Amino acid sequence: MLVSSKRIVLLATVAISPFLTTPAYAQAAFDLGEIIVSGSLSPIATGNTGATVEVLTGNDVGADDSSIIRRLDRLPGVTSTSDGGPGQSSGIQIRGLPARYVAVRINGIDVADPSGPQSQYNFGGLTASGISRIEVLKGSQSALYGSEAIAGVVDIQTFRPETLGFSSEMATEAGSFGTYSGTLSLGYKTATSEVAFTYGRTTTNGISAKDDNTEKDGFNQTTATLTAQHQVNDNLSFGASLFLRKGSVDFDGFGTINDYALNEERGARVFAELQTGIVKHTFSYSHFDISRKYPLGYVVNYNGDRKQLAYLGSAELSPVYTLNFGIDRTEESFSDDTIASSEKTLTAQAELLVRPSDAVDLSAAVRYDDNNVFGGKTSGRLAAAWRPSADLTLRAVLGTGYRNPSLYERFGPFGLATLKPEKSRSFELGAEKTLGDRGFVKATLFFSEIDDLIDYDFTAVGCTFGPGCYTQVAGKTKSKGIELSGDYAINDTVKVYGNYTYTDARTKGVRLARAPRHDLVIGASSAFTDKFSGYMDLRHVAGVVPAPGNPKVRDYTLVGLGVNYDITDKATAYLRVENLFDKDYQTVGGYNMPGRAAFVGIRAKF
Repeated sequence: MLVSSKRIVLLATVAISPFLTTPAYAQAAFDLGEIIVSGSLSPIATGNTGATVEVLTGNDVGADDSSIIRRLDRLPGVTSTSDGGPGQSSGIQIRGLPARYVAVRINGIDVADPSGPQSQYNFGGLTASGISRIEVLKGSQSALYGSEAIAGVVDIQTFRPETLGFSSEMATEAGSFGTYSGTLSLGYKTATSEVAFTYGRTTTNGISAKDDNTEKDGFNQTTATLTAQHQVNDNLSFGASLFLRKGSVDFDGFGTINDYALNEERGARVFAELQTGIVKHTFSYSHFDISRKYPLGYVVNYNGDRKQLAYLGSAELSPVYTLNFGIDRTEESFSDDTIASSEKTLTAQAELLVRPSDAVDLSAAVRYDDNNVFGGKTSGRLAAAWRPSADLTLRAVLGTGYRNPSLYERFGPFGLATLKPEKSRSFELGAEKTLGDRGFVKATLFFSEIDDLIDYDFTAVGCTFGPGCYTQVAGKTKSKGIELSGDYAINDTVKVYGNYTYTDARTKGVRLARAPRHDLVIGASSAFTDKFSGYMDLRHVAGVVPAPGNPKVRDYTLVGLGVNYDITDKATAYLRVENLFDKDYQTVGGYNMPGRAAFVGIRAKF
């Protein structure tokens, strides 16, 4: 597992090393202090899981990029695609598998869009506003998270106060393309309670999304989050979280250059935690709904809704064994101007964590999902972590997964009602090694296989409206490769870092479009003085197979740099330049990506 509160990117000169370690270990060998929430059904120490997890905290969440998705696609094994600039439809790929295979949670709420062509999350409008931590869990995780989690899971947590009393954070930024953004976070914490609120606003003139015109496509968005928790006594606590994301984005539609969309997402979760003897009980209810409106479109309104009622128990049976178990009921619905549909899923799951010695951690998870349309699906995961020495960890994970076809894929205008779920298997083997207190190196081999992949076929027959619809693709889809990453402090002021991922993703021997074969990041950061610091990094993407007729989807190299000046011990001014050499490139054929851009801002804590 890779966990870092620093940049997780690899130095090319150490990329050939057969060892690896977590960035947390880079600070203190065999440090189990950091806790992750995504790698198990209950929070677990970083050193106790065989899963591969990348963690971003603090300024690493988004301070060096104009959007979260640009930060994520510099992690090993993660790439992104976008239909243009800020606010446009965007998604991430994990190990060559596209966004529809990535489950996304915000404060424990499933935020995949039930009304989209695929049930997936649109990262296009996700800014760093109020986000304090991101975990990226890789590999088939349906045993923990159900449908969609074939490639992995992104778990996002928002701002919470870290110290007793009142605290606040603020950030403001201005830059290229007429971009302005601001965030204010307020928190209050006592020995038994805490409350946190964040408000953010982003506005930009943007760039032209399509490459066949020059008019700019703007983006405006407001975000707000609220979390609260109260400890009634040693055995009982309550909590809640709310979030809102509301905005508008211009885009270039079919036959209309100046088209626009209005988007609104709302999420809520309430929970209670009760300790009885050795068992911790968590009861929760969450609700997510999304509305997308296209006033100039053929279909104007799209609406999606998800409700989940869940119970999770965690029992520490002994110092060796921990048993997690749970049940939940999820209902999803989708509607547009003419179509409406829904489905329900009942779930039972269990996970056994075993620690036979201080050097070994094992886990076994199984999940059974009973969908009212597709019937029962069973998925599982086995994971192991072995520490033969304090500075070396070996890991292995074997998992199965599945993805139910979305409501739109079955009942939309290009749907096929007879679609059946996709099934997957994944395996990974990794090693991590610390380099004293100076850094780490890491390597992970991975393999995933999907049966009955669902994709759009322009020649398919039996579709709802004539030829062409979503259909099942015969044969197997396979993705395999290696991730290498590292971080090394040359001295007290200079650090080098980087990562490299080789991915070979194919369906029936034909490589998947938009999945790069090579993805390299190298960089360095330096503290020039006590107050002045900076960084520079380079990302090279190569071996991309473009879709037919998209010649601009090809290899590209991007360079970014930034400088920071500590005005006080609590306030920092910064300058950031993205795409320094103004590279003209595309990740989706026909859609521009931003050229050179510069941003200045201030971050402060009080």
